[in-house]
Amino acid sequence: MPDLKQRLRQDGSAFGCMVMEFLVPGMPAIVAAAGADFALFDMEHTGASLETMKAMVAGCRGIGLAPLVRVPRGEYHFIARALDVGAHGVMVPMVGSAAEAARIAACAHYPPAGRRGAAFGVAHDDYRTAEPAAAMARAAQRTLVIAQIETPEGLHEVEAIAAAPGIDVVWLGHFDLTNFMGIPGQFSHPDYLEAVRRVVAATRANSKVAGFMAGDAAWAQEYWEHGFRMIAFGLDHLLFQAALRSGLETLRGLRA
Repeated sequence: MPDLKQRLRQDGSAFGCMVMEFLVPGMPAIVAAAGADFALFDMEHTGASLETMKAMVAGCRGIGLAPLVRVPRGEYHFIARALDVGAHGVMVPMVGSAAEAARIAACAHYPPAGRRGAAFGVAHDDYRTAEPAAAMARAAQRTLVIAQIETPEGLHEVEAIAAAPGIDVVWLGHFDLTNFMGIPGQFSHPDYLEAVRRVVAATRANSKVAGFMAGDAAWAQEYWEHGFRMIAFGLDHLLFQAALRSGLETLRGLRA
């Protein structure tokens, strides 16, 4: 089975979910059984540790689900360690410039493309030994780097960020972007819609992929039509809450 990065190149799209709350042993298998290509485990807003991420990544091993980690910030010790515990890729929030994008990509890749330190035969190699050159080539083929555009600064440089070598996906952080633009949650505002257009155009111009987190089916359809091709469907706890609310409404209707 091809890695997620290869699948994006071959198929042009990938679908999964973002996991923020249910960081439990069965979650990877549940997500895989639903048919997802990837699970994006969050460290930015959850307080989750790298030890938790290591357990989540381990749960993805051998079930055809690509584990991705959103790190808190674009610093080496977050990026490289998330990859070392076995993540197939990292998402970095609030990328603001091409220079920052280049630094992030360098942290995620071994020399000569980057400056990631070497520890072979550990979790990210599935505990299998290989010649260093082969292990680094394998990592280069698999490692997916996602830059989030969430600020006016990042939007201003989105074309250059998308052009940065080693950046594979440019992900629109819609809530933060509207917040920082002074139009919080106004997703039909002309300025926001122009930002959507710019993100997609920047990825297309640089043969990269545009990413988005869709809260429901309507958003998924809308952003697919915009040109987003890596889409996470919902947040785990909100999906559960919506399903439970619907079931409870059905039960209350039985009283009538």
